[in-house]
Amino acid sequence: MGFRLRRPNTAFSLDPSGKEHARKKDEGHLAFVRKLPCLITGRYGVDPCHVRYGDPLYNKSRTGKATKPDDCWVVPMIRGKHDEQHSQNEHLFWKTQGIDPLAVARDLYAISGDEKAAKRILTAARVRKAA
Repeated sequence: MGFRLRRPNTAFSLDPSGKEHARKKDEGHLAFVRKLPCLITGRYGVDPCHVRYGDPLYNKSRTGKATKPDDCWVVPMIRGKHDEQHSQNEHLFWKTQGIDPLAVARDLYAISGDEKAAKRILTAARVRKAA
């Protein structure tokens, strides 16, 4: 006679409610991010790049390839770096860059619309990377 352990829907989830959440869209924030320089290169002509990996420190759940995260989890990236990020292990990509994209995304969202403050955040992230 065998037995089976029952695992609640909330097991291994960052969201203890077990509810599915609709993706939060913010077109205004995406438009703001498109005006900024690339987080990695400092060049203009960027896409808002969604960070997919999760981290309990930021209360962010991981999202798969078929689902985009909320628009608050974006950083400005030129197309080549954006493609590079999504073509490999994303967490390893950012570790190699020496940048915490979730902290940058969180900080950008907090000041959304303020280009001067955003440029300071991006420059500081690049300076920490170079150090």
